[in-house]
Amino acid sequence: MSSELQNVPALWTAVFHWLACLVYLILLPRRRRLWQCGLAGAVLLTVMIPYMALIAPLDGAPFNLGMTGFAVLTLLPFLLLCKGDVYHHVYYCARAFILGGFTVSLAWQLYSYYSQRIAWLKPLWAQAVFLLLLGGAVYAGMYLLESVHRREMQEMAPSRLSCLGAALIAFIIYILSSLSYSSLESPFTTHIEAEAFNIRTIVYLGGVAILFAYHLQLCDSYALHEVTALQNVLDMQYANYQQSQDSIDRVNRTYHDLKHQIAMLRSEIGAEQKLKGLDQIEQDIRTYEAQNQTGNKVLDAILTQKCAYCLDHGITLTSVADGSALSFMSAVDLSALFGNLLDNAIEGVSRLPDPDQRLIHLSVSQQKGFLRIRVENRCVDGLTVDNELPRTTKKDKGRHGYGLKSIRATAEKYGGTMTLKAEKGWFVLGVLIPLPTAR
Repeated sequence: MSSELQNVPALWTAVFHWLACLVYLILLPRRRRLWQCGLAGAVLLTVMIPYMALIAPLDGAPFNLGMTGFAVLTLLPFLLLCKGDVYHHVYYCARAFILGGFTVSLAWQLYSYYSQRIAWLKPLWAQAVFLLLLGGAVYAGMYLLESVHRREMQEMAPSRLSCLGAALIAFIIYILSSLSYSSLESPFTTHIEAEAFNIRTIVYLGGVAILFAYHLQLCDSYALHEVTALQNVLDMQYANYQQSQDSIDRVNRTYHDLKHQIAMLRSEIGAEQKLKGLDQIEQDIRTYEAQNQTGNKVLDAILTQKCAYCLDHGITLTSVADGSALSFMSAVDLSALFGNLLDNAIEGVSRLPDPDQRLIHLSVSQQKGFLRIRVENRCVDGLTVDNELPRTTKKDKGRHGYGLKSIRATAEKYGGTMTLKAEKGWFVLGVLIPLPTAR
């Protein structure tokens, strides 16, 4: 077998695996600033090239052990730059390793074929241009395919079993791709140059396809789980709203009857002190009637329920709401939206040790053709927003954020957006939805 076909230059093996890592590093949520990522990438490349040059002359088991170390090198940028746990990093590193192996094998095979037939491809500069253009096209195509599921990549945390499964698939693909180059006699060893290269390229292509299909299956499972969880949240909030509305209706009927009874008692008793007592009761009733009258019955019911809860738990909840602006939204969506908005704020302030800090304010208004909803609540110092969600302190991280995801889904259903920020001890959640007349 000629050396040109048998050995891909160490330089291009390192460069193409490095570029494969970049495809996924760009797509995944990062924990470092952009300049830090660039510096780390440059350092990694300067280490990968001499390392690959060192192990390239080896053969058999020593070379495969060296490639194991090379795989660990490609894992380092994921560990240093990306958010998530080790298993999450292993999953995407395995995919990047196989993608890099396929791309460099395909590019070098095509270059070897055409350089023997086209003289101007033989210089090093032409080799670099040919390989980088072809590799860039492969990586650009893979980036576009992966970016379709970028939200899942940003939010999904594959299970340990799924991550280890991807690593095992990558390991098997690498072993199969190397068999045709083995110096040992086996049913899979070939001594025909083109055949050996074809086998390696095709095996790597199959590995890329298998891992991509595996990833799509994980994304579909995650999406189904998300839809089910969000539907459960919506159903729970709507059930809470219905219960609250039933309770409020019963209380309103009681107060209505009580007003008539007070009027009748007032006509029958004349003691000034007793009349003052009846005046106080009547004033309390008027106060109850005046509270949470926003112009939207669903919002009134939710606010009444949440205000009662806050009163019992030492939380101050204030609101300025134009309920008439919500008329275009269904009762189910309103109950899910405001139920989750206030539950999220209540959960946030409940962690504060100082009762005087447990403050929540809700505002609902119309501004320039948009429905603007804003909830502000005090929060613990140092709270950070991680990928559109506050970073959780819960042990069960898999159940984190469904309330906020439900809010975002409801906003997007009506063509709107959700924004989050945490600054100076306040957590602010905003929802902006175009009003029907403005669409």
